[in-house]
Amino acid sequence: MQPVMTVSEMNAFFAAEFPEVCNGYVVRELPAMGAIVDKLSNERDLRPGGTLSGAAIFELADLAFYVATLAMIGPKALTVTTSASINYMRKPEAGGMWAEARILKLGRALSVGDVMLYSNAHDKPVAHANITFSIPPTA
Repeated sequence: MQPVMTVSEMNAFFAAEFPEVCNGYVVRELPAMGAIVDKLSNERDLRPGGTLSGAAIFELADLAFYVATLAMIGPKALTVTTSASINYMRKPEAGGMWAEARILKLGRALSVGDVMLYSNAHDKPVAHANITFSIPPTA
């Protein structure tokens, strides 16, 4: 199953529906049943000691899975998170991050999958999230 949206269509969707996202994130790739999203470096995301906050990491995970889901179903803005859990594994250094989202099951009502999160500072994952989204019914 291939995505129904391209990277440029996804970026246009965010510019129209969620302009606040455009300044902090870049959709890099939309492979089948997945997405790769970059988080741009931002000082407001730092905690004392120069590490990225857990909230910033979670936000990236949630957004990356949202992008993966919309890429497969089309621009349904009311697709929402119904369940999410995250495990933080390593200290992410200051600087950019990226996430690789993967849809494990895509149904009519739910999208279920996971997200691996990486710091640009090293090659091992810094966090892993399991996420489920609710897809709005077709009218």
